[in-house]
Amino acid sequence: MQCLRVHLRKPLQRWQLLRSGLRRFETTICTANILDSLKERGLVAQVSQPESALVQKLISGEKLGLYCGADPTARSLHLGNLLPLMVMLHFYLAGHDVFTLVGGATGKVGDPSGRSTERSAMEESQRLDNVAQIQGQLRAFFDSGLAYYRHKVGKTSSGRTTHTNNFDWWHDMKMLDFLAMYGKHIRVQSMLSRDSVSSRLNGQDGIGFNEFTYQILQAYDFYHLNKTHGVTIQVGGNDQWGNITAGIDLIRRTSSKATNQPFGLTVPLLTTSTGEKFGKSAGNAVFIDPQATTPFEMYQYFMHTTDEDVGKYLKMFTLLPVEHIEKAILSHTKNSKERLAQKLLAREVVDLVHGVGKGQDAETVSEVLFGSRKLQLAAVELIRIFREANILATCSRTLSLEQLIVDLTGCSKSEARRKVTQGSIYVGPERVKVVRNTDNLEQFYIDDQVLVLRVGKQKCFVAEVM
Repeated sequence: MQCLRVHLRKPLQRWQLLRSGLRRFETTICTANILDSLKERGLVAQVSQPESALVQKLISGEKLGLYCGADPTARSLHLGNLLPLMVMLHFYLAGHDVFTLVGGATGKVGDPSGRSTERSAMEESQRLDNVAQIQGQLRAFFDSGLAYYRHKVGKTSSGRTTHTNNFDWWHDMKMLDFLAMYGKHIRVQSMLSRDSVSSRLNGQDGIGFNEFTYQILQAYDFYHLNKTHGVTIQVGGNDQWGNITAGIDLIRRTSSKATNQPFGLTVPLLTTSTGEKFGKSAGNAVFIDPQATTPFEMYQYFMHTTDEDVGKYLKMFTLLPVEHIEKAILSHTKNSKERLAQKLLAREVVDLVHGVGKGQDAETVSEVLFGSRKLQLAAVELIRIFREANILATCSRTLSLEQLIVDLTGCSKSEARRKVTQGSIYVGPERVKVVRNTDNLEQFYIDDQVLVLRVGKQKCFVAEVM
């Protein structure tokens, strides 16, 4: 079988040893005061008071329930949603129960938090489809996260996951009944003072009553989950602090007993060291849905992480032990051109989100496209991983080299001819330079199924031969 060969240099040998060591290490989740572990990883922005009461519950081994919500404003969650989900995952793997909530009801209203203008209205059919898609992504995240963790440490117990839609308890709620039962516990002065409202009131466009009351709806969601499921902690982005404290206040005002004392925990709002919003690539969101953003595209996003950010992101977005992350960063700084830390980050996040092995697949695609090494890989594997990356091309056996260049690159025939004569074309796994047009490309096929064509140093195409 013809395959691509491996040529490892010494820095890469050190990297392989480091990578295998990280994979074998028994990653452990702190089951006592998990809050300290989350703070060490930079995952905590604020905790509601009294924080000491929450710490005591954790130290005593009490099993807690947490929830995090997402409105169906798009068809997929994005990397910005990943931070609160990582907090939930840490608790889940430590044995606590996690609840996800998709805002089938609140999505109709729109959350004003972090916005200067009102959201555009959405068609009902689109909203319902978004709800279904996001619920599936949330289920997949915790399933994949548990499988990823077990791959690292072997068999381990976890808490339970419950996936909810707040439309289930809002669709029968009558406005008069709600006001009669809960209206007296909601203080308008507190509502007006929250940043999500006050910033809009002072703005040119103001705020509509629908968005003004959004915090009441989210507060009731927390109250409902606290009352029916014993959920005591709401997790969200730091821009959700006002909505979270509204829920805490409603629970405290309506509950005579503090058996399920409520708490709020927020994660920081991330920006990169260059000031860009985290989770954006060329202005576009990087989505969790592999149909919207392929695992390879997610891998490439994290590969572009700066040296200033990579250590922070390894702590936030992976389950690797902090001490091993620090060792990885130390190895990285000795030879930063190899981008060892970025490779570790990208592969681990893709494995966590999309499944064990997907990170390695994405790394292989990246090495074939951009790397200087030759990799050991059969044609069937090349076809699989490039098809999953959504960048597998196809070509006919009857094409000449120049026509193949035209089809793959979209250039003109004259430009293709110029690329060939200038020596810019390399074909096959051995990267043979071809300087004249030819119809005899079979000698370069991998297993008679795949052709690898490079145009200069920057562009590489992998085509299935039909």
